Amino acid sequence: MKVTFFGTTTLLFDDGKDQIFFDAHMTRPSLLKYICGSAPTDRAVVDNQLSLNRVDRLRAIFVSHSHHDHVMDAPYIANQTGAMIYGSSSALNVARGGDVPEDKLVQFEPNQTYEVGSYRIKVIPSIHSKPTILNNDLGQTIDEPLRQPAKLRSYKEGGSYDFYVEAEGKKIMIRPSFNYIVGQMDSYQADVLFLGVAGLQKAEPEMEKQFFEETIEKLHPKLVIPVHWDNFFSPLTVPVRGMPRLIEKTDVVFYKLARYCEEHGVNCLVQIPGTSVEI
Repeated sequence: MKVTFFGTTTLLFDDGKDQIFFDAHMTRPSLLKYICGSAPTDRAVVDNQLSLNRVDRLRAIFVSHSHHDHVMDAPYIANQTGAMIYGSSSALNVARGGDVPEDKLVQFEPNQTYEVGSYRIKVIPSIHSKPTILNNDLGQTIDEPLRQPAKLRSYKEGGSYDFYVEAEGKKIMIRPSFNYIVGQMDSYQADVLFLGVAGLQKAEPEMEKQFFEETIEKLHPKLVIPVHWDNFFSPLTVPVRGMPRLIEKTDVVFYKLARYCEEHGVNCLVQIPGTSVEI
């Protein structure tokens, strides 16, 4: 199984037959655009990424929540590839705003498992990281088709979800947000954990401790790969950057995660956007 990382939480799974995206964000508008303006999908950027990474067998896009850095490019990618979009009602309203046909939309149900090719993907209700000045809309929904160019603040959270993927004998948990629900992972085991870490650096010690206990300790993964650590206001065409230091010190995030994994005998790998790993 090859997994390619496009930054933030956008992951492409490829088992040699079928491809699946988890989240879809490559345009990465600037912070100024986020605060003051609106933006459409940058079709040239997305086309280049799809070509460069040979996205030619895409079957589905699963959307974890409907902030712009998770769903913005899903409609265009779906229309270009013929892929289905699986998501919340809010995510599907983003798709409708991009004229994705209704027969390509699946509003997923919490705790249901969906089969796509040889993949089995369970949708697990989750919880977004704590609100910040940049995302204080938690629980709000997108109730009408959202057409581009749209204000980036119009992409409301719309509920958050994790994904438990079983494929090729592997079990993979994707948890995009830095948060947890006590006991939620008790019945799961994962070979690989893609773990959202945005917010870890400023977390209170008890929050940090509980987060690791409710994710890494419960799932017993052999490998942890952090996601949502890079500056998604910076384009994929320049060297990767961590989050702006006023928001978070990414070096401290990596240190805390690596130290915990080392203490618990778990491998930890930082995957750079544009690279692939075999799992």
